Amino acid sequence: MAVTLTEAAARHVTRYLSKRGKGVGVRLGVKTTGCSGLAYKLEYVDELAPEDIVFEDHGVKVLVDPKSLAYIDGTQLDFVREGLNEGFKFENPNERDKCGCGESFRV
Repeated sequence: MAVTLTEAAARHVTRYLSKRGKGVGVRLGVKTTGCSGLAYKLEYVDELAPEDIVFEDHGVKVLVDPKSLAYIDGTQLDFVREGLNEGFKFENPNERDKCGCGESFRV
């Protein structure tokens, strides 16, 4: 079981945490929403929670709650620039379908 980051994602997170002046990593999880049922949630974290499962890749901690892990196990988090847009991209081997707007997914 693992959640990983590309080098680009790790650089972006490290740079952002440095600008903030605090933080231990990012929390990746899922929430129920959208057309297909689930959506990713990603937030910067200042403190570990007792229930967090911690993965570390390229020197960055990725925290996942146990309930979300079943949906995102094996996911790789990337940071991409496409034209003028930039943002995180989720490569999740568990995804079976995505909604047309790209907001949500189904496993």
